[in-house]
Amino acid sequence: MKKIKNESQLLQHAITLGVAYAAKRGYIGIDNTTTMKDKQEIIYRLLVQDKLVTPLAITDETTSNIRHKLVLWIMKCLPKDHSLLQ
Repeated sequence: MKKIKNESQLLQHAITLGVAYAAKRGYIGIDNTTTMKDKQEIIYRLLVQDKLVTPLAITDETTSNIRHKLVLWIMKCLPKDHSLLQ
């Protein structure tokens, strides 16, 4: 995987928007006690189910690969002139 500039900030933004997306979709399983790893996996699985991201192979479903998929997803959602993409 290629290192992406501002990856940690993009991941935080993806988590924030992903949690809002999950709530809007009616998923109530994410709260303040949910770990970051679980939030990432929940958001990833919702996005795969809604066909917004392509699924990873089962053997490739690691935490780092899921994070990378979320970063790629948020990069596609942000406008081209967003500060995190510069």
